[in-house]
Amino acid sequence: MQKNRAILLLAFAAFFSGAALRVCDSLIPRLARDFSITAGTAGRVIISFSVAYGLMQLLFGPLGDRYGKARMIGLALFACAAASFACALAPGFDSLVALRIVWGMGAAGVIPLSMALIGDMVPYEERQATLARLLTGILSGMMAGQLAGGLFADSAPGWRGAFAVLGVGYSVVAVLLALNMRAHDAHAQRSTQLAFVRQMSSVLAVPWARVILVSVALEGVFLLGPIAYLPAYLHERFALSLAAASGLVALYAVGGLFYAMAARRLVRDWGERRMVLAGGLLMGASFLALWLSPWWLTAGPAALVLGFGTYLYHNTLQTHATQMAPEVRGTSVAAFAFCLFAGQALGVSLAGAVLDGLGFALLLAVPGIVLPVAGAWLARALAARALAA
Repeated sequence: MQKNRAILLLAFAAFFSGAALRVCDSLIPRLARDFSITAGTAGRVIISFSVAYGLMQLLFGPLGDRYGKARMIGLALFACAAASFACALAPGFDSLVALRIVWGMGAAGVIPLSMALIGDMVPYEERQATLARLLTGILSGMMAGQLAGGLFADSAPGWRGAFAVLGVGYSVVAVLLALNMRAHDAHAQRSTQLAFVRQMSSVLAVPWARVILVSVALEGVFLLGPIAYLPAYLHERFALSLAAASGLVALYAVGGLFYAMAARRLVRDWGERRMVLAGGLLMGASFLALWLSPWWLTAGPAALVLGFGTYLYHNTLQTHATQMAPEVRGTSVAAFAFCLFAGQALGVSLAGAVLDGLGFALLLAVPGIVLPVAGAWLARALAARALAA
């Protein structure tokens, strides 16, 4: 198995997982119309997928460590393919929601275990740039999923066609992975002697792992929570259509792609400490610009800078997540992904409460202050760790 081919296949797997995360966003009106339900009720197809996706992270990591990461990624992809086709044939809305839960459970095993597998295959000094290639797949998939969802929503095949196409994509990638990556697990070191609880405990016992997990949880709360309300903010403040507001916020993903293209040079020239410090400052400045600027035209550049700053910070974190406890790498990355998901869930809830009670100003000002502080704290922790090494 050639390493570059394996990483390319993992990026394609991440592409379809990213698409599955976002494809239903634009399908909500079509689902509401086809099933004669409200848009809020139709949103259960997103919530059910997300909850299952988040909770299953904690299971797939230990399974990858015990039975092989490549094997579990392949099984997860085949499960996603089956669930996608089943969703396309769902006879009713309740069955569709149930099948989306199954789909979310399968999808949980793709991206975190792909990160862990890259950690097994790639030396640490090359890992952040390699993970950026995986990130390109994720972000491209998220953008493609949103676009495809909108196109299918307005076409005759509708949501059934969208799910069927994703099923085909999952199937192709799953077969290619099965053919090309079997050799990796044959030679991988597996922690078959460790029980699940002991595996997780071994991660949490590492002081540096706790720093990384707290950092990514803060990112979920103070970044991903407020981001969910940015289209509503632009719609209300500047009287933009929701489509236009969402399009401006979507430049966040483009900023992430710019980072992915420049990652190798940034790691070489800046180093991790400067990257997380700059990432925190750029994220904070972007939120403050969105709050203080009187012109809607600045929202697009602010979203782009926000995306670039996010991945300066986040990709450094996830690179360290692959090295927190190398002997149980799958469990480490699963704990990382779970903390991000849990932080996001808490952040969305808190941001909604702040918005309802105090308005948009505090919603944007708090991350504008907290995120630079979080970046500075992590940069200081990295410097202290380097001195102690």
